Amino acid sequence: MSRTLRSVIYHLFVAVLGLFMVYPILWTLASSLKPEHEIFVNASSLIPSTLEWQNYAKGWKGFGTIGFDVFFRNSALVTSMVVTGTLFSSALVAFGFARLQFSLRKALFACLMVTMMLPGQVTMIPQYILFQKLGWVNTYNPLIVPAFIGGTPFFIFLLIQFIRGIPRELDESAVIDGCSAYGIFWRIILPLSTPALVTVAIFSFYWTWDDFLGPLIYLNDVKKHTISLGLRMFADPSSVTAWGPMFSMSVLSLLPQFLIFLFFQKYIVEGIATTGIKG
Repeated sequence: MSRTLRSVIYHLFVAVLGLFMVYPILWTLASSLKPEHEIFVNASSLIPSTLEWQNYAKGWKGFGTIGFDVFFRNSALVTSMVVTGTLFSSALVAFGFARLQFSLRKALFACLMVTMMLPGQVTMIPQYILFQKLGWVNTYNPLIVPAFIGGTPFFIFLLIQFIRGIPRELDESAVIDGCSAYGIFWRIILPLSTPALVTVAIFSFYWTWDDFLGPLIYLNDVKKHTISLGLRMFADPSSVTAWGPMFSMSVLSLLPQFLIFLFFQKYIVEGIATTGIKG
């Protein structure tokens, strides 16, 4: 009985905590279907008096000649390129640190760790000056190219920990069979690192899709704006904010993330768990 009681209390606690975490999303969904005047007047209720589907039509129409589908395409382009570049460069760099012996290896790894702990605000201005001198401002290059030439330090560290857990006997067997270092990477390490790579891809997708500061700094042309900047355009402090369309497009922008989590959540847990165990 005591074990059953503890189980009931535990599940009730988790359910209440989960409700608190999901409530903002439910509130956003409910607000996207409410009439404009009702969103904040009856903010505590999650049930709209009438279903205002027109909010989605107005939001999708966008601004002027630019529909919200343009922002979705821009975000999809940037996110897919960043995820591809992050997977390629992070896996390659992690393999070098985890398996290869070269000069200054420890010093470079220390630099990697320092970079991982360095706040992004410290490097923001030097990066902007660099990209401005390269003529990359108002292009997607500052958002995409860094992913191909080094990846993200956190993802590199995660993959290093995973690769170190793969037995070196597999590498030695591959060398006996005539594999080079690149052969070991492509034929041995990459296939066995699938859980960690999927985890990297999912988190890279989340962080890039939600990124607001990067596009805000580098993108000036409205036609190149991503979803995060498109949502900001609904809010105008000097006049009227279109809350209904903004909440409706916010709900649509959450759908890709929700679907990816729904179908790949086991890979997230598996990748993080095995990385921690094998570290």
